Amino acid sequence: MRYLPQSFVFILLAQSALVAGVDWKPVDPADLALKSSRVEKDADAEAIFWEVWVMDEVQGGEPHSVLTNYVRIKIFTDRGREKHSTVDLQFAGKNRIADVAGRTIKPDGTILELKKDAVFERMVVKAGGFKVKAKSFAMPGVEPGAIIEYRWREFRDEQLANYVRLPFQRDLPIQLVQYHIKPLNIPYFPYGMRTMGFHCNNSQFVKERDGFYGTMMTDVPAFVEEPHMPPVDDVRAWMLVYYSEDKKLTPDKYWKDYGKQTFTSYKESTKVNGGVRKAAESIVNGAATDEEKLRKVFDYCRTKIKNVQRDAVTAEERADTKKNKTPADTINQGAGTGFDIDMAFAALANAAGLDARIARLSDRGDKFFDMSFPDTYFIRGYDVAVNVDGKWRFYDPGSTSVPFGMLRWQEEGQKALVSDNKEPEFVDTPLAPPEKSAAKRSGVFRLSEDGTLEGDVRMTYTGHQGIGRKNGIESDSEEQRKENVRDMIKGQMSTAELSDIVVENATDPEKPLVYRFHVKVPGYAQRTGKRLFLQLSFFEFNRPALFTSATRKYSVYFHYPWSDEDTVDVKLPAGYELDHADAPATFDFGTGAYKVKIQVTSDKRLLYSRNLVFGNNGAIFFPPTVYPQIKKVFDTVHESDMHAITLKQAAAGTQ
Repeated sequence: MRYLPQSFVFILLAQSALVAGVDWKPVDPADLALKSSRVEKDADAEAIFWEVWVMDEVQGGEPHSVLTNYVRIKIFTDRGREKHSTVDLQFAGKNRIADVAGRTIKPDGTILELKKDAVFERMVVKAGGFKVKAKSFAMPGVEPGAIIEYRWREFRDEQLANYVRLPFQRDLPIQLVQYHIKPLNIPYFPYGMRTMGFHCNNSQFVKERDGFYGTMMTDVPAFVEEPHMPPVDDVRAWMLVYYSEDKKLTPDKYWKDYGKQTFTSYKESTKVNGGVRKAAESIVNGAATDEEKLRKVFDYCRTKIKNVQRDAVTAEERADTKKNKTPADTINQGAGTGFDIDMAFAALANAAGLDARIARLSDRGDKFFDMSFPDTYFIRGYDVAVNVDGKWRFYDPGSTSVPFGMLRWQEEGQKALVSDNKEPEFVDTPLAPPEKSAAKRSGVFRLSEDGTLEGDVRMTYTGHQGIGRKNGIESDSEEQRKENVRDMIKGQMSTAELSDIVVENATDPEKPLVYRFHVKVPGYAQRTGKRLFLQLSFFEFNRPALFTSATRKYSVYFHYPWSDEDTVDVKLPAGYELDHADAPATFDFGTGAYKVKIQVTSDKRLLYSRNLVFGNNGAIFFPPTVYPQIKKVFDTVHESDMHAITLKQAAAGTQ
């Protein structure tokens, strides 16, 4: 890392110029003449600088935050031109983007200004009331050797830059990243702005003028995602900006205090009164064990209390639902948010004689939890912990797609802070074993002499394999769900023709998701002369290898353990027989196993079974040093899945 102390002179000049909206910063002729990246060899483009001003203030009694960006990019190749000449500046909620300006400096020094009418606003995502918009534009006259630069302001009304993630690393190498931050500084505001850097070596903050503080990083490499890697913010360089009081607590003391506060703050939300006790007595009537009690309470909360955030309710019904203040309100109304349902579950469990607490935990789909950082930002999730036979179990009936005894994968294998008024404790949530998240797929087919494969398919998904798919289709219509199945199969087999598609249990968390359909795939088997080459692994047909790169920078990380169980039954065409078929590889590999079996019946049917298990003993995280071994496992699986057997026409008179 190289430091540029003199750059702070330019910081002050650029800050004044940019905020005032005057001229662009001068272009260094050496940058215009640059032929290749100074940070990364063979880069298609490189940011010469990326500067951001973050300013917090109060306007009309309301908090207000403004983020001003200014980026200058050197284009080296046509790929760099294609990737960076079109820009989307995304924003959501009450945020808005304004004051967009840009220009292109061609290699000969000619300057082309971005016209105001070339900037337009468009909708990027619109789902369930959530909207993401973008200010979009194409930079004029971009070519290899040119420099493009643009700037914009993002206004965040009614909020401060509190728990804002500021990236140092982006999708292109950057010579210089600079942040200039102006915290809110008013009387009677007891919180100071703090920062925490992750995977970065930025400079110490330096006090600038007008209340700003600056920090920088130089020679920042591009961030390139890899398949099955840890969460992005667990590997790339970034900085968290937040406000907090300076309590100077050790992590142990901080979490102990927070666990006590959580216990106290959720008392009202899990309050047990006479109505709750009466409901609990009725719900658990006949239950002989704590396990049976839990199951009855869970089923009641899942089936008798409508989740107004996730269940099929109209906007009018959602508007008519009153806000619940206590578990009794939720039970009496029979409707509530996911939070209401979880709190009612805790109250009913306590009323039934169990010990239920609120547990706080983080989301490992976002970032791995680090107890040494004493702040609640990364531990904002909640579940209900229930003590059964001296051990804590975790439940989440408010998540409509999670079955009894499981959590969302993001919350499994995590440190959960179980609240208590005296001794809160961190407890590891269990990681569901492979058999809990299973795909069971079967097909009964007939193969024609021309290579057409036709038959009936059934695909079932349980656990996390089912949860993820259900979450993706829960708001879809029945026809949309069928179309999703058609697109999934045609994505593997472009000639596939599907009919009689049925999707079952799309919104039932306890039953497996089921796809059933009839399929016809012309040209599935390749014909050469008197031979047919048939891939029996129908469900893995045309799938690419999981890992293609020979090297790896980041750890390999799978979200959860899983298992696949496939069976394929193929009736051979008349006059064809197996031609010296060899079976694919079968092997164990420590964290799982891959087993394949091929049989031929007396009535000319090929029976194929495939079983893959991965993640035994919770093995889902592997450092880069063992990447060659992991790649070899999945390369062998892929090679075996692609294995084709040969069928030949029997000689006349031998049929």
